[in-house]
Amino acid sequence: MTKHLNGRFLRTLAGEATTPPPVWLMRQAGRYLPEYRELRRQKGSFLALCYDPDAACEITLQPVRRFGMDAAILFSDILIVPHAMGQDLSFTEGEGPRLTPLLETTNLDSLSPQPQHLETIYETVRKARAALAPDKALIGFAGSPWTVATYMVAGQGSKDQAPARLMAYRDSARFQALIDAIITTTVTYLSGQIKAGANAVQLFDSWSGSLAPDEFERWVIAPTAAIVQQLMALHPETPIIGFPKGAGEKLAAYAAETGVDALGLDEAIDLNWATRALPPSLPLQGNLDPMALLAGGEALRRAVTRITHAFEGRPHIFNLGHGIDRHTPIAHVEALLLQIRGAAE
Repeated sequence: MTKHLNGRFLRTLAGEATTPPPVWLMRQAGRYLPEYRELRRQKGSFLALCYDPDAACEITLQPVRRFGMDAAILFSDILIVPHAMGQDLSFTEGEGPRLTPLLETTNLDSLSPQPQHLETIYETVRKARAALAPDKALIGFAGSPWTVATYMVAGQGSKDQAPARLMAYRDSARFQALIDAIITTTVTYLSGQIKAGANAVQLFDSWSGSLAPDEFERWVIAPTAAIVQQLMALHPETPIIGFPKGAGEKLAAYAAETGVDALGLDEAIDLNWATRALPPSLPLQGNLDPMALLAGGEALRRAVTRITHAFEGRPHIFNLGHGIDRHTPIAHVEALLLQIRGAAE
């Protein structure tokens, strides 16, 4: 597979400090775009969109087509992995995802794997890569094992991930077996995305900030390192971005011990700390506060300036510290891109 290293995104992941930095935004394919809302109206449920390769490909391409982003990210969801592992998955408007049966009370070996769900996503990747220009990268992704496990145990999202945290303390052997199973499926899933055309992959650990330090080492760093090691053996040329949201000062250990090629920073990370504590050769991604983008105007301009100055001279991918808010005006995204690309003056 051609790696499209003429694109700024992949050159940055390879360690080049590019000016201006490449840009993509987490959740850039989503509800703030009228073209997404129209397609969602036509197709119905969110899950139906994920499992319709033509529709999912179109959504993947929409922000690149509208804004000229340097990378597209696959339109999908982190809960495709538990669905493929045998849990039933549904999305209720206004309530979020639901997984059954809950692994808080059900044994993992009672589930019947459904690998066909992964095959559908691979078809979306193939279609999107074929439609993208050679200088535009395609990012595949999966949830990291800890975050995926929190949903599988509780059957839904939670404020403090208490069900998974309690299981990890009370029955660590059972929880380790769940984590190991997620690792296996995730490696298969990401490898399949790479084979289908993804140029880079990102691991989202949205709930890593809820863990105590020792638990973070066991349930975030160790599983991520296992995935990275296995993927690098299979696909040594494909960069891996790690994004452990809420990790704070534990980011330095995460960067050193997982082996990821690049590190995503959430909006709470102090830029001065990051430049001191993280290796200068390590590509960083982030970390604009989504609320600054929602606010727009002078607040957005100052925030963008602060980030671009802090990471000047090192490999940096401009992004948000988390997903774009669905109420974000299109004009604010356009202003952000104009400023980064040097046309705002």
